[in-house]
Amino acid sequence: MMMVRKSKGLGERHIKILGFLGEHQDKGYPPSIREIGEQTGISSTSVVNYYLEQLEKWGYIERDRHISRGMRVVPERLAELGSTFAAPVQALAQAINELIRIPLAGRIGASLPMPVPASDFSYYGPEEGVEIARSLLPAKKAEELFALEVSGTSMIDAMVNDGDIVIMRQISNAETKDGDMVAVWLPERDETTLKYFYKEKNRYRLQPANPTMEPIYIPKEEPLEIRGKVVMVIRKIASGAM
Repeated sequence: MMMVRKSKGLGERHIKILGFLGEHQDKGYPPSIREIGEQTGISSTSVVNYYLEQLEKWGYIERDRHISRGMRVVPERLAELGSTFAAPVQALAQAINELIRIPLAGRIGASLPMPVPASDFSYYGPEEGVEIARSLLPAKKAEELFALEVSGTSMIDAMVNDGDIVIMRQISNAETKDGDMVAVWLPERDETTLKYFYKEKNRYRLQPANPTMEPIYIPKEEPLEIRGKVVMVIRKIASGAM
């Protein structure tokens, strides 16, 4: 493997770790320290952490120790290395450039409908977001996508649990089909909920994916608005997984 210049401080193990982070990037979440060690031939998690601390110190990665697996590669820092990178890390830089940042617009109830501001789900600041590989997303325009944090367990049989992040595509009521998993806003109640959507004769049925919960029925004379359709689910990482 071609080595980078010594002045950059990067050795073979640093490059292996960065390369593995790049390979893992398209999964939507970073690997654990143990997984990094297994894939790069480092048996000690403390040694892996030592290299990660160096990469963080030199600005190649950012870490949030308050979040399990809270780690991201800094594409601007990698770009500075240019042609000094070996092929695996060049591929990493390319993969990072293909990431799409999707705004984390707020929270969505997956239980009973919950109060959420009607206009924009405002819960998180405008700087909050999630980064996802473009190749994993539908071919629709990226500006039609937004993310919501799930609160509740009414969709657990659809593999959507409390704390997960759902990636939504903006759609209208007319575009919605029976069986779509959607974010529904109920204007008269100023509430939103995440459910399967069905049109029935004189009502709408908002169907949970949890056998312990009953459907929510909305009379057709009561207005509702489809705010988005689920196109991807990002699983919440269990605490202590690192």
